[in-house]
Amino acid sequence: MKAAYPVVLTREDKWTLVYIPDFEINTEGSDYADAMEMARDAIGLMGITLEDDGKALPAPSDLRNVAESNSKGVVTLVDVDFTEYRRANDMRTVRRNVSLPQWLNVQAEKAGINVSAVLQKALKAELNLR
Repeated sequence: MKAAYPVVLTREDKWTLVYIPDFEINTEGSDYADAMEMARDAIGLMGITLEDDGKALPAPSDLRNVAESNSKGVVTLVDVDFTEYRRANDMRTVRRNVSLPQWLNVQAEKAGINVSAVLQKALKAELNLR
């Protein structure tokens, strides 16, 4: 799922502070570009955490409403593709129990085949994932 969330960027002495109202979180960056990247990362992390907890993602607020209530900062949108974010950042491994015929397991071991790698490749192909 892809969404664009409003963020409020406020330039301080050395940092650009970021407030993300829909998630009620803050982050910061060294400049505007870095701050927007940090906002994207914070939103992505919060989003996949909410998904893992079985909670719904908040709907993005209307940019005009956020701008009206935050006159001191620059209000802009940051887009996040939660599916891509998870794919790029959630590299935890999970243990799955797979049943194979004994003869096939023996052949795979003799050939030095990594069964987990083969299974991952096959699942990506089956699911049409890159």
